[in-house]
Amino acid sequence: MMDGGPKADGSMEVLWLSAGASHTVALLSGGVVASWGRAEDGQLGHGDAEEQTLPVIIGTLKDAEITAINCGADHTTAWTENKKMVYSWGWGDFGRLGHGNSSDLFVPHPIKALYGLRIRQIACGDCHCLAIVNDGEVRSWGRNQNGQLGLGHTEDRLVPQAVEAFQGKKVLMVAAGAEHTAAVTEDGKVYGWGWGRYGNLGLGDRNDRLVPEQAMSIGHEQATMVACGWRHTIVVAKSGAMYTFGWSKYGQLGHGNEEDQLVPHRVEALQEHTIRQIAGGWRHTVALDSDGRLYAWGWNKFGQVGAGDNVDHNLPALVKGMEHERVMSVACGWRHTACITEAGNVYTWGRGTSGQLGHGDNVDRSVPKRLEALSKDGQAARGLAFSKFNADAALATPAERYAIVPERPPVAFNHGGDTPACQGDCAADVPVAAKRPKIH
Repeated sequence: MMDGGPKADGSMEVLWLSAGASHTVALLSGGVVASWGRAEDGQLGHGDAEEQTLPVIIGTLKDAEITAINCGADHTTAWTENKKMVYSWGWGDFGRLGHGNSSDLFVPHPIKALYGLRIRQIACGDCHCLAIVNDGEVRSWGRNQNGQLGLGHTEDRLVPQAVEAFQGKKVLMVAAGAEHTAAVTEDGKVYGWGWGRYGNLGLGDRNDRLVPEQAMSIGHEQATMVACGWRHTIVVAKSGAMYTFGWSKYGQLGHGNEEDQLVPHRVEALQEHTIRQIAGGWRHTVALDSDGRLYAWGWNKFGQVGAGDNVDHNLPALVKGMEHERVMSVACGWRHTACITEAGNVYTWGRGTSGQLGHGDNVDRSVPKRLEALSKDGQAARGLAFSKFNADAALATPAERYAIVPERPPVAFNHGGDTPACQGDCAADVPVAAKRPKIH
């Protein structure tokens, strides 16, 4: 996804967006990464726990040539194809950062176990991550209390592990929910594993699975895309037809009711549309069709459906205020939504209490608002602030988890070469863990 970098006038194009529970990350041309929103657990990567209501460039990644980004709930990953490195930062409980411990990181740090591998995709859920590497192999790490890592047991893993169940199969796409995981293989089959209480594995029951198991068919079609909400799953067939299953208390499956579905059911309201991208939030769903029209439904307490109200929707609703723009890509956070248009503009809406909408305030919005700092018809990313790593930064969060408190500059990397600047065990260069003070 990396493009040619800033133009002569200093502008940059937004290539991709990803959203977590209360933060948002953008990949800009030239491999530049910007983030904003909640920072309590270091998920913004700026070296501190200060909330940002406007996009800020992650200074420690400015020469890393980042190719793609992906947000978990309270952590973030980024990878570079040229350097064959994967970085992670944010909340580290259960090993979700992949560094061999459960410490938080407030600046990006490379995952040693993935160094040198060709990364094809990374997906992060609430507390676990997966990567498709090389020729379709899968690695997983993080929390595993319901078997969501697919390793045949329920023990957490602090570093990436091979999912042996896919040996001999080429995986094209993975998706991660709160405690479940889904995948699509080269032959168009859908697999589910992990927590299955609401039927979100598509296996016709409510049982957990510790290893990937093939889901029920999607109308005898081959699957090409999969996405997960918190506890529901979304699949798109080769024909562009869309199927959903799992939890539907808030109408997030889009079938006109609030009934859970234990096997894939087609979203009939979109049967005349060819779906080209999907995304799942905590309890809402979005779908982008081939004409650039964006539909959303499900939980809407904070306006994340973009329908101009705060009423839940159990059928797809056309997102308001976008009639003049053709949408090219979309991302869901837990309670907010963001998209990029063909004209190069960025829009955000939904929950804004932590600044995750990027408008310089903490206001919820029930219809899309153009993010001026990044949009081509606005500032086009000119003059964005850079995070400056402050070795003396004081961190204070409401939690008493152990954290990586920045006490010295992050590990230096030879961005112009292929190897980390450190020798031996790079993890030894991570600042020591310290107890965070509690805010009263």
